[in-house]
Amino acid sequence: MTPRLLFRTTAVAEAVTWGLLLTGMFLKYVTGTTELGVRIGGMLHGVVFVAYVLTALAVAVDARWSPGRTLLALVSAVPPFMTIWFERSADRRHELPTTWRLREAPGRTPAERVLAWLVRNPAAGAGVGVVAVATLTGVALLVGPPVG
Repeated sequence: MTPRLLFRTTAVAEAVTWGLLLTGMFLKYVTGTTELGVRIGGMLHGVVFVAYVLTALAVAVDARWSPGRTLLALVSAVPPFMTIWFERSADRRHELPTTWRLREAPGRTPAERVLAWLVRNPAAGAGVGVVAVATLTGVALLVGPPVG
């Protein structure tokens, strides 16, 4: 999976789950019919939000985005549907590579060395990604589950 495709997939998934959560909130708070949409949409959105953040950080390290550009990628996950805007903007600016730079290049920083190992070992990288998303989602729920 290329950085461009991975980023695009998680950016779109984050926006879609925002839509599910907003629909669930409408059903719960406006129509008063059910809170199931908030429970399901909220959990899905939380998991995909964490995956998007980790993906944005990985692509930022590999593509050597500036701290400001990286922060903009992360902040775009907060307002609904902004991840799609950011993804399109980054793609237009050719900031979403079609290959992982660190698959071939040596990592200079600790973050680059870790990411280089993960992209050179894709099965292990995918496993680490799944475990990281599950762990961070679990920590977030322990620290403060959503109220509503």
